[in-house]
Amino acid sequence: MKKYIFIFIAFLAISSNLSAQKTFYTKSGYIGFFSTTPLENIEAENNQVVSFIKTDKAAVSFGLLVKSFKFKNALMEEHFNENYAETDKFPKAKFKGKITNISDIDFDKNGTYNADVSGKIKFHGVTKDIDIKAKLTVDGDELKAISTFYLKPSDFDIKIPSVVREKIAKEMTVKVDVEYKIYKK
Repeated sequence: MKKYIFIFIAFLAISSNLSAQKTFYTKSGYIGFFSTTPLENIEAENNQVVSFIKTDKAAVSFGLLVKSFKFKNALMEEHFNENYAETDKFPKAKFKGKITNISDIDFDKNGTYNADVSGKIKFHGVTKDIDIKAKLTVDGDELKAISTFYLKPSDFDIKIPSVVREKIAKEMTVKVDVEYKIYKK
């Protein structure tokens, strides 16, 4: 009898662990950035962001084509792609990291959770360590992630000519808003 109880408990432990192992995916995530100065506001949006969250590994990844950032002003978009981001030379941006407080998040229980994410962001050929705070909202097999953080163009070796230096903020506000579904292979 003790043998059967042990097997039953082991089965429950394995099955509950398996249900928590999910992979969330999107290919239409949103990342935008905003620069504000007394002289000019600059805003760009990208709605073609690919992202995965693998709950069993606490892994988070994002990838995007930098040219997919859209600006309200076509000239700003052209200058961003040619002069600052140099998208012909550096076409992609990436983030790979981990949710460091994964044990605080129950992907099987609806609710909103605070997530601490640490990883590496690669932009303009430069890789930088970054820590990000995010809110994750679990709703059945759907997951929503939102975050706001700040990046400096100078951290990514982006040269701002003196003639426009006062029009571009030294620190950009970056917003992430992603809606995931369960990834089905």
